[in-house]
Amino acid sequence: MKITITAVGGIKEKYLRDAIDEYMKRLRPFAKIEIKEIVNEKMSNTPSKAEKEQTLLREGEKLLKAVSPDAFLFVLDVKGAMLTSEELSAKIDSIALNGKSEIVFVIGGTFGIGENLRKAADFCLSFSKMTFTHQMIRVLLLEQIYRSFKISRGEKYHW
Repeated sequence: MKITITAVGGIKEKYLRDAIDEYMKRLRPFAKIEIKEIVNEKMSNTPSKAEKEQTLLREGEKLLKAVSPDAFLFVLDVKGAMLTSEELSAKIDSIALNGKSEIVFVIGGTFGIGENLRKAADFCLSFSKMTFTHQMIRVLLLEQIYRSFKISRGEKYHW
């Protein structure tokens, strides 16, 4: 299976890059894993609602261009469904059993995602009602994908 995380913006903090690298290493035995980044859209210091919406649409277009049309598309969205780790594992297994060999997870930027991404998604996933930085959520997502593979294989994750 191929898993791609496509996200707005890069990771500047060394501690987050280290955590991402660790989970990427742990995931290699289970899947081909890749991270694609798109550049944030520039906005004024005090953007209007309309400017934010236009930014989200432009970022969404860029993100969607990076997604293979054959991939199963998860969009991380505060309005999405919340799953347990076991449910996410079962969802990933089900996707593979239904013939999809690529899964793409999309992480929006500072202001989240636009309606174009929500509409294109095969599944909108929420990690919490709380807000996380898009940099931090990348680490949490990688950890949950890793946990999903461990659960699926009946391997211990906690000791």
